[in-house]
Amino acid sequence: MKLNDIRDNAGARHRKMRVGRGIGSGKGKTAGRGQKGAKARSGVSIAGFEGGQMPLHMRIPKRGFNALNPKDYAEVNLGMVQKFIDAGKLDAKGTIDHDALKAAGLGRSAKHGVRLLGKGVLTSKVSFKVAGASKGAIEAVEKAGGSVEVIAKAQPEHEKKAARAEANKAARADKAAK
Repeated sequence: MKLNDIRDNAGARHRKMRVGRGIGSGKGKTAGRGQKGAKARSGVSIAGFEGGQMPLHMRIPKRGFNALNPKDYAEVNLGMVQKFIDAGKLDAKGTIDHDALKAAGLGRSAKHGVRLLGKGVLTSKVSFKVAGASKGAIEAVEKAGGSVEVIAKAQPEHEKKAARAEANKAARADKAAK
């Protein structure tokens, strides 16, 4: 067998139909599109349009909620942390934070830090400093003799606005009392 003898199986490749190349080709003039209308034109035919009937994507029920600005956490399981400690990639004596996890190759870059999850078994006494942790993860770390410090989250914008409104209301009341 030679490289120049290699061929596809018969019928594996199908020649593209050349449309609009004269009546002798069998697909000339209208090129198999029929006559006139949106479907005969180039560009997208009206996607999802059902002739005035309520379209399917609007008829079916909707569920759930997609946040406009979701939090981006690097999720790390306790079992993987223990595996990296055993391999010598993480130091159990110091505080393990986002930077330490990224340096070890365990935590990816995330906008809002690391979230610790309780999957797996942790046997080492470790102290964590993370942006979030599940209840199970906190219990497992404390059971092993370690500690979890959750970094204070920034106050959400709607809470800031409510606090400002309350302060303004109190200031107006003081001004009116004078």
